[in-house]
Amino acid sequence: MSDESGVVRLVLPVNDRDHVLGPESAAVTLVEYGNYECVYCRQLHPHIKELLGRAEGLRFVFRHFPIRQVHPHSARAAEAAEAAAAQGRFWEMHDLLFKQEGRLDDEHLARCAGKAGLDLRRYREEMAAGAYAEKIDRELVAATFVGKVSGTPTLYLNGVRRSDMRGLEGLLSAVEAAGATLRAGPGAWAKTLNRLRNLRLV
Repeated sequence: MSDESGVVRLVLPVNDRDHVLGPESAAVTLVEYGNYECVYCRQLHPHIKELLGRAEGLRFVFRHFPIRQVHPHSARAAEAAEAAAAQGRFWEMHDLLFKQEGRLDDEHLARCAGKAGLDLRRYREEMAAGAYAEKIDRELVAATFVGKVSGTPTLYLNGVRRSDMRGLEGLLSAVEAAGATLRAGPGAWAKTLNRLRNLRLV
């Protein structure tokens, strides 16, 4: 929903049904609507991982937004992630799905489930029964018709939709400006040393 200034705000607040990394007390909350077949979500995923490793005071929320017309296996992949969540392994499955090469058909999803450490008998039974299909459909309808989400990835930073957070540096700058504290990244000391050398200070 947009206000008079044109800012688009997160309509559906973070709740106990969401998949969340980070403390509720975090100064900054980043919400992603994504799907596992979207190439842009796949490109974003390693940046989110590094962001979470470097930012203190950050909470990350992932919400499913499978677009069946474009990504035919995305809804099924979301169901697989929910099956993993039911066994306390959502984030393990989440990472594996984004790393999976090739199609996310049932065979490949089952392989990911095995790598994530799931009880495969339970997983296969629930997937065969479509145990999480209704949940995914409800989330998709809510995001589309209430949240006005139309594509992936859609990002909200502290409740405001953002389209300007390009790449890792854009994400780091945005969350720092919003109140998170950044730790130095890999190679940061070497870069500082090189700058000092260029200034002939060392």
